[in-house]
Amino acid sequence: MSRTRDQDACPGALQVHQAADGALVRVRLPGGYLEAAALETLAHLAIECGNGALELTSRGSVQIRAVSDTARVADAIAGAGLLPAPTHERVRNIVSSPLSGRSGGLADVREWVRDLDAALQADAALSQLPGRFWFSIDDGRGDVSGLRTDVGLQVTDDGVALLLAGSDTGVRLSPDGAIATVIEIASRFQQDRGKRWRVAELADSSALTAGYQVSVPPGQRLLVGDTTRGPVGWIEQTGADPRVTLAAVVPLGVLPARTAEFVAAISAPLVVTPWRSILVCDLREEVADTALRVLAPLGLVFDEASPWLTVSACAGSPGCERSRTDVRADALAAVNSGPAAPSGAHRHFVGCERGCGAPAGAQVLVASADGYRPRHT
Repeated sequence: MSRTRDQDACPGALQVHQAADGALVRVRLPGGYLEAAALETLAHLAIECGNGALELTSRGSVQIRAVSDTARVADAIAGAGLLPAPTHERVRNIVSSPLSGRSGGLADVREWVRDLDAALQADAALSQLPGRFWFSIDDGRGDVSGLRTDVGLQVTDDGVALLLAGSDTGVRLSPDGAIATVIEIASRFQQDRGKRWRVAELADSSALTAGYQVSVPPGQRLLVGDTTRGPVGWIEQTGADPRVTLAAVVPLGVLPARTAEFVAAISAPLVVTPWRSILVCDLREEVADTALRVLAPLGLVFDEASPWLTVSACAGSPGCERSRTDVRADALAAVNSGPAAPSGAHRHFVGCERGCGAPAGAQVLVASADGYRPRHT
């Protein structure tokens, strides 16, 4: 792929993007992990300095739009502990299995996420990775591997599989050496990428794994499927002290700041997922029951049969100057009018051919003068 510049323009908390509706700030959350107090800070910033809402992205990040005071927002984000390494803020793109360590999976990878984040921040050269380059750590259930990140790990019964651009390389790693290998792969990409931003843009990615033993033949490798939805509803956690996780889909990823304040008031650990949902974790059953009764009427979705699990959209107008229309309004109208796609199909409405935020495997519908049409592939 031919590009004119070696760095992308992905926003962060310090490098903001000037969108059609004003400055856009994006906060990376490795693993999606977020403390209640930090969510409360973000909600207050959205009310006082933004458009009154938080946006959950398809990479498990949080955005504030129409920011009027970028310096104040950056200072508050840093004060909330969400900006530990200003030089590396745009490269802390790490997704992981949201329920890991609480329900299901072959291993608890939460500490792996923290180790990878720390290793990224400790490597000065990796501050120059493109903001679109991202990592995944899958605990064996196959959820985030389906996002087809640039470099991924997936726990298996015979070791930790190394994935590149969503494909199993056949390399198996030990848990102790997996994070160091990911850092090495990212370093090789940074050294040799030229103007490429993603592993999939390399004509031959084999140099990234040179020297690593391939132990699994092609016919026995992991088959990575598309993942367009995450967990939803009331989820029983496992362990000696059973608790509950509430998994709430946020329609179109737009979380009103006032609703976010209610979520933060529960004072529980949170996980923001790449499927534009939020998990409220480690709740006692009586607390979970009360929280569910409060949050559902505010518009958060806990029903696995809800059409909101199969519809998403880019920002659209008025936030994006490229968009032909208000795609979120159109997506809302599509949900209200009933299903217009085969059962189970995920529809992603976009305002231009770029198709921002489209989940892997989704039907991407592009706005045109004659309504919406499938995007050309």
